[in-house]
Amino acid sequence: MHDKALASGDTRMEQFESLSHVRWVCKYHVVFIPKYRRKVIFGKLRAAIGRILRDLCEQKGVEVLEGHAMSDHVHLCLKIPSKYAVSYIMGFLKGKSAVRVHRELLNERRMTGLHFWAPGYWVSTVGRDEATVRRYIREQENWDRGQGQLFE
Repeated sequence: MHDKALASGDTRMEQFESLSHVRWVCKYHVVFIPKYRRKVIFGKLRAAIGRILRDLCEQKGVEVLEGHAMSDHVHLCLKIPSKYAVSYIMGFLKGKSAVRVHRELLNERRMTGLHFWAPGYWVSTVGRDEATVRRYIREQENWDRGQGQLFE
């Protein structure tokens, strides 16, 4: 895979990935939550979950363009190879990360009946406003904090 520049209709240059018979730019903004939207992602667990998600993405050739974990949800901007469906990657990330969180961080031996992530996720494609999406993810914590301060 090599990054190439593809001239689009206007003067902008778009970065894309390529293989012998395909060129792609598949970027997605995804959000998912812990089971019952519990506020459990903080401190060492937050950092460890970030490492786990990055490691799992690397295994599948998924590039994490931006990521931010809040206490009760995770935002990611992902560049997913065209050979994978978003649903496959999300199932892989949530399933494998849940197992690793329980084994490595919560010292759980049994896996049956345990859940870390809630079912489902939110996803949106990222087009030309990638910078806006990435800024939104980076500034998520400040934005959430400001929601409680409506009448300053």
